[in-house]
Amino acid sequence: MERIWEDAAVEVHRVVVGPVDNNVFVVRCRRTGEALLIDAANEHERLLEMCQALGVRSVVETHGHWDHVQAVSAVRDAGYEVAVRKEDAAMLDSYDLLLEDDDVLEVGRVRIRTVHTPGHTPGSICFAVEDTPLLFTGDTLFPGGPGNTKTDLGDFSTIIRSITERLYTTYPDATIVLPGHGAMTTIGTERPSLDEWVDRGW
Repeated sequence: MERIWEDAAVEVHRVVVGPVDNNVFVVRCRRTGEALLIDAANEHERLLEMCQALGVRSVVETHGHWDHVQAVSAVRDAGYEVAVRKEDAAMLDSYDLLLEDDDVLEVGRVRIRTVHTPGHTPGSICFAVEDTPLLFTGDTLFPGGPGNTKTDLGDFSTIIRSITERLYTTYPDATIVLPGHGAMTTIGTERPSLDEWVDRGW
């Protein structure tokens, strides 16, 4: 577990878990100590230790693919509520709450806004931390392109529309993108490559 970002109000911790190196993030309010875990992906014992150490109160899922949800049952059994978009809910063994687009999640005094970004899956969702440059994109946007759409649930034109209309038109170049796998990037770094991604088709 490492602390990868902080300011006076918010800190972000990350652990990488599972066979495909999923990023699991904890967003923590520094004023109250309350926190939110993003993607209960795998290695539930490590995640539960992190939840207890950092004051996690609940869990949200960026989407329902197997590699992002392996620890969902264990964290629910430990008493943490799990939330997901309705389109992907059936991909989880169980859940507690359904997320809508443009919901505001309160984590202590920190506010996190949901952004529905279908394409990788129908229920893919990003999380923007208000009053910070932080945007958690799941498998919607990575360094170098969009998430994989060559699956039965993926759609390339839809993910490009989500990136263009929901992310690029809303968030400035300095926005820090924290994806579901791999390294951080920024909107400004990725924005100029959009036409290249469209031309290559993935």
